[in-house]
Amino acid sequence: MDVKTFEDLNLSPGTLSGIKELGFNSLTPVQASCIPLFLTKRKDVAVEAVTGSGKTLAFLIPMFEILLKRAPFRKNDVAAIIISPTRELASQTAEIVDLFLKHIPQFTSILLIGGSPVSVDIAQIMEKGANIMIATPGRLADMFNHTTTLKLSACVKALEVLILDEADKLLAMGFERTLNSILCYLPKQRQTGLFSATQTKEMEDLMRAGLRNPVCISVKEKDSASESSQKTPSTLSNFFMVCEADMKLSILLQFLKSKSNEKCMVFFSTCASVDYFSYVLKELIKNIPLISIHGKMKKNREKIFSNFKTYECGILLCTDVMARGVDIPDVHWVIQFDPPSCASSFVHRCGRTARIGKTGNALVMLLPNEETFVNFLDVNQKVKLEEMNAPLAPDIIPKVKNMAMKNRAIYEKGIRAFVSYIRFYTKHECDLLFRVKDLDLGKLANGYALLKLPKMPELKNKKLTNFEPIEMNFEEIPFKDKNREKQRKKKLLEETPRKSGLSEKREKYLKAKKLAAKKALAKKRKKRKAMADTPEDLEDLARDARLLKKFKKGKISKETFDAEFAADLNEDFNEV
Repeated sequence: MDVKTFEDLNLSPGTLSGIKELGFNSLTPVQASCIPLFLTKRKDVAVEAVTGSGKTLAFLIPMFEILLKRAPFRKNDVAAIIISPTRELASQTAEIVDLFLKHIPQFTSILLIGGSPVSVDIAQIMEKGANIMIATPGRLADMFNHTTTLKLSACVKALEVLILDEADKLLAMGFERTLNSILCYLPKQRQTGLFSATQTKEMEDLMRAGLRNPVCISVKEKDSASESSQKTPSTLSNFFMVCEADMKLSILLQFLKSKSNEKCMVFFSTCASVDYFSYVLKELIKNIPLISIHGKMKKNREKIFSNFKTYECGILLCTDVMARGVDIPDVHWVIQFDPPSCASSFVHRCGRTARIGKTGNALVMLLPNEETFVNFLDVNQKVKLEEMNAPLAPDIIPKVKNMAMKNRAIYEKGIRAFVSYIRFYTKHECDLLFRVKDLDLGKLANGYALLKLPKMPELKNKKLTNFEPIEMNFEEIPFKDKNREKQRKKKLLEETPRKSGLSEKREKYLKAKKLAAKKALAKKRKKRKAMADTPEDLEDLARDARLLKKFKKGKISKETFDAEFAADLNEDFNEV
């Protein structure tokens, strides 16, 4: 069946209306290959295609058509499940599903991504129904385990379609066991689609467990010059830039300012780096919208993601949580400030631009010791990079250091970012190319605008050149936020080391013992006063006083004091 446009597929009016609202007419290669097999031949499919090739519509269109043929469904019948690796990708898919549902109102959908109690999602299902579920694996597994008010295992008996979107990423993120537990609840008689950008051994294991005689579809672009398979879109221009570690931030700032009218995504290796550099860059860039997102953010991730999609120009700083599947309109530049943890992640990051036939640009910023990564990408991923000269940029590190000396948030975030980057480097998948011993740690510390070096094993017994710590009392650096500074001072006061050198707990214990000894002595004196005072009695009192004085000065131990004092009491008792 030779299909080039969506009209050639004989789709229902509702599905066609949704496609037209999205602004598409012609099918991409992956859609032309996948939809007829999934829809008319009722085949399970395992699809491998470059990022940005239109995989989402390749499974949504046949899904809606299959459900329309099987309708009607009851309110609580779950007819289709789409599992995505991240909240952002799930939210994006849910937005497209909702757009189709405006033209196919007989179905209901729900987004299950966490962030609220399971009971809230269950209440929504009970009230509105959920014929189509778009979910992250963790929240979906929670739903199956929560059986007090709703038995999801009973609802999925009506399941017709299961989609695993970015399946290789699902497995890479450690969801294999969770996915297998979910598959146990689902009926065998269903159609299943696995969609990914790369095929792995884990993918093959999942295919054997979840698909019945699947058709494997691999759609790759070809470079017109070499006819060799290529893993990035042909409309993407790939560049690399070599920078010294202490100038990298200055060059990034200059580059972003030169793209002030364009939409840019900047990828970092760790959440701590995103926190730090977003804080710093917001202080240095005032006329360009700049926001950040990473996996450890528990709140507002969906809101931040949605807001950036509407920007005409702006900057998004992020980790690899935004590297897979998410479709952000009109991203002009993808900048990789840090190299990714693996070669395949490089391709996925680049895929946030040049999507579905549009043009785009990608730039990776490399340290001098990392330049061999360019050749590695050429061989391993069939991606050729063109060198771009670093722009002339004023050194902004002294300014950032001055900011850190006045704002504890910058000072602390910089240290955490530096430590997290070194730890990331030690665990890099390409450990033959990325070695900590090859880093100029002094220049790197300057590049993070550190005021002093942190204590960490990687720096132990190392003499760093190209770095001079600032001489100052770091405890005096205040938080700009007055409430945080007030809390810090309170905590600092509580944790101040005591003159005695003893811990707070030990000091309290000894203080209580001394008080008990004083009370015992006072009781003894009162008892003796009731008796006739003799020279012997006065001598005993004087001896007890000397004993207590020695104990207070630490000249005798607690055990010695107790033993001698107890012996004295026994003598008094015997005399009585």
